[in-house]
Amino acid sequence: MDWSAIGLSVRLAAATTGILLVLGLPLAGWLALSQRRGRWVVDAVVALPLVLPPTVLGFYVLVALGPRSPIGRAYEAIVGSPIVFSFQGLLVASVLYSLPFAVQPFAAAFAAVDRSLIETAWCLGASRVRTFFRIVVPLARPGIIAGVVLSFAHTVGEFGVVLMVGGNLPGSTRTVSISIYDDVQAFDYARAGRTAALLLAFSFIVLAMTSRLQRRSARAWPLAS
Repeated sequence: MDWSAIGLSVRLAAATTGILLVLGLPLAGWLALSQRRGRWVVDAVVALPLVLPPTVLGFYVLVALGPRSPIGRAYEAIVGSPIVFSFQGLLVASVLYSLPFAVQPFAAAFAAVDRSLIETAWCLGASRVRTFFRIVVPLARPGIIAGVVLSFAHTVGEFGVVLMVGGNLPGSTRTVSISIYDDVQAFDYARAGRTAALLLAFSFIVLAMTSRLQRRSARAWPLAS
């Protein structure tokens, strides 16, 4: 097996999941609890990677971060190296591509929390931020864990978007899915099969964990409502 590619994929998935947890919780809270009229636009933008082909999303990220873009030129001027075809570029693309896999489970869990508990906390003088982190987040914990697990697993298996933005640089941007593709291209089916079997087992465990968390959430939410 290409353990370097596996290690890179795990590192990328962990970093992506951490960023999505920080950014996704407040975004999902706003989508689930806000009464703003334009909320559906933000919800559609968040869900866009679910229907958009990965290569299309990767192409737009590549254009937005490329050396000819303002963001790409500013990053290269500060860091001294381009952001595309680097781990940092992979991280940006992975966060965008896995965003709905974190935000949607978070938002569904937040929406299931009894609204009267939130309003009671407001009436008792708790701020919206304090209410969110002291009331909403603890009650939605199973859904949050499910979103974290799904986003981590989804990032591990990414192919099109990471190939477009990061290319295939061993030890730098070559993820496990690209490694399997290279093995197949080289007719090394035995090595590709071993890596694919590892991902299959990992995916099964993730789905089993997510299903169990959803059942726990279904039992807990009626108590919260």
